Amino acid sequence: MENVILVVHLILAICLIGVVLLQRSEGGGLGMGGGGGVMTGRQAATALGKLTWAFAIAFLATSITLTIIAAQNSAGSSVLDRVGAGTTEEAPAADGSLLPPADALLPPVTGDAPALPPRTD
Repeated sequence: MENVILVVHLILAICLIGVVLLQRSEGGGLGMGGGGGVMTGRQAATALGKLTWAFAIAFLATSITLTIIAAQNSAGSSVLDRVGAGTTEEAPAADGSLLPPADALLPPVTGDAPALPPRTD
């Protein structure tokens, strides 16, 4: 159902863009020229205006519907729950943390000298 509404939403977006570009603006826009025909200038402006409003209302309705569906699909879960589900579960340490002790992260130090990588001369 979500995919169907998403496809309708995308089609409405494309139609809305097309109708807005066809409208006459003060600079002419893509709707410039073309006198006569079936519809006069004023009738075309009224029809395109009504069509723009219809597409805009339908676009907003599908936007709200998609938001509601997304909220229902994610009810009770968070992003952290989904990230944690993909990793393997490790047993917690004695103090309850999942981190290794700080000593395990550092390289072993022997003597008084600082730990340096071996020379490759």
